Amino acid sequence: MCFRNLFFLLFLFSCSSNNLNVDKYNKKTDFIYSNVGFALIYDDKLKKQKIISKKMDNRTLEIFQKNLKKNKTVKITNLINNKSIIAVVGSNSKYPYFYNSVISKRIAKELNVDPDEPYIQILEINDNNIFIAKKSKMFDEEKVVADKAPVVEITIKNIASGQTSSKVDKVNKPFNYIIKIADFYYIDSAKNLVNRVTSEINYKNAKIKKLSDTKYRVFMGPFTNIISLKEAFNDIIKLNFENIEIIKL
Repeated sequence: MCFRNLFFLLFLFSCSSNNLNVDKYNKKTDFIYSNVGFALIYDDKLKKQKIISKKMDNRTLEIFQKNLKKNKTVKITNLINNKSIIAVVGSNSKYPYFYNSVISKRIAKELNVDPDEPYIQILEINDNNIFIAKKSKMFDEEKVVADKAPVVEITIKNIASGQTSSKVDKVNKPFNYIIKIADFYYIDSAKNLVNRVTSEINYKNAKIKKLSDTKYRVFMGPFTNIISLKEAFNDIIKLNFENIEIIKL
C-alpha cells in the first residue's frame, strides 16, 4: 500500500514538472519584440564623437538594438513608405535613448529612409520560421560579397516591391507625433500613470485615449517638431518604462 502511494506521488510530481517546463518554454518562444520610433543612421563621425560606442560596417544589413540579442533576425520597415527589409542585430552598442536603433547606411539607402524623419518599425522574427531562415541565409551569403565592394556600388532589391531605388521618398504629411508610454486594460491604471507622469517629471499634458473597452493608451503630445519630441522623450525615459514608442499621427 505504501509503495503504491509513493509511486502515485512520484507520478504526479513528474507530470507537474513536465507541465511547468512546457509552460516556461512556450512563454519564452511566444515573445516577439516590436518597437516603432526614430532610427539613427550610422556614420563614423558619430563613433568619433562617442555618440555611438561601437563601429558599424555600413556595407552590411546590420543594426544596433538595445533590447535584442546579437544575431537576432529582424524585419525593418520604413513607416513613411512601407518598404521593408530583413536585417540582423549586431554587437551591443551604446547610443542615445531617443533612437530605437542604429541602422547601417546600406539599410537606410535600401529603404529610402529620410534622414530628417527616419521613422521605422523593428519587428523581431522567430528564427524557427523556415522562410525567414532562408532569407537570412541569403543575406549572410550576400554579406560576404558586399564586404569586398564599395558602399556606393551596392544596390539590392526591395523584398516587397522587387524594385531598386536610391532616392529618398518624400511625404507631404506634416511632422506630427505622439509618445506612447503604455497601454492598460483598466482606465484606473491609466489614470494612475498620468498622475505619476505629472508628479515625477512635471509634465502636465499626459493624456489617455480609449482604444477599446479593454485598452487605454497613455501618451504625450502631439509634437510638431523633433526638438520638443526629443525633450519629452528624454524626460519620460527617467521613469524606466520598458518599451516607449513614438507614433506618427
